[in-house]
Amino acid sequence: MSLRIAEIFYSIQGEGMLSGVPSVFIRTSGCNLRCDWCDTPYTSWDPQGGAMEVDEIVKSALGYGAAYVVVTGGEPMLFPEVVALTRKLRAAGQHITIETAGTVLQDVACDLMSISPKLSNSTPLTREEGRWAVRHDSLRHQPEIVRKLMAGYNYQLKFVVSNERDITEAEELVKEVDGQTDRVLLMPEGITAQQMMERGAWVVEECKRLGYRYCPRLHVELWGDRRGV
Repeated sequence: MSLRIAEIFYSIQGEGMLSGVPSVFIRTSGCNLRCDWCDTPYTSWDPQGGAMEVDEIVKSALGYGAAYVVVTGGEPMLFPEVVALTRKLRAAGQHITIETAGTVLQDVACDLMSISPKLSNSTPLTREEGRWAVRHDSLRHQPEIVRKLMAGYNYQLKFVVSNERDITEAEELVKEVDGQTDRVLLMPEGITAQQMMERGAWVVEECKRLGYRYCPRLHVELWGDRRGV
C-alpha cells in the first residue's frame, strides 16, 4: 500500500490554530483542483514525488521525534491509502492535522481537520488558457462535504482572501455550513513576507469586524517561498 509523496520534513506549523507548533509534514502529491495562486504547484499543476509504502512514510515521520504530524498536499483526502496512514500515525501516538480543501471524504483518523474551502479567487482563468477553470469551479464548492467534515472532527475553516469580495464570499460560506465564528480564519493571499505584511493589516481589520481569527503564514515570514520549511 503506497502513496505518492512530494516531501516529508520537520518544521513548525505556519498556519492556523496550531501556528508555531513543531510538526512533521507529510505532503502527498496530486490534487483535484488547480488554484491560480497555488503555492505548492509541485503537487498540483506539476505533480512530483515518488511512491512510498505507508509503513515507510510512518517510519520516516516518527524518526523526527515530534508529537505532531500534518498530512497535507495537494489534496491528501483524494487517496484511500491516507486512511491507513492516519490510523498508523494515531496508533503511534501522533496528533494528526489534515489539511484539505473540503471536497473529498475519507474515514481518516484526525485531531484537527483544517478545511480550506477555495473561493472564486482561486479559479485559474488565464493559466493553461483557462482549460482548468470549468473543472476547478465545478469541484471547489462542496458545502455538504464541508459540513460532514465539521460534524465528524475538531475543525478550523481557513480562507485565503485578497479583497472585499473574498470576505463577503467567505462570510456566505460560513453561514451556509453553520461554522463557528471562533473557528474561522482569514489568511491574506501571498507568497512573500512583504505581501503578507501589506495585506495582513487590512485582513486584521476584517477579522476584528467579524470576530474571525487572523491567520499568519509564519513559514513565509521566516523563510519566504521555499520548499521543505
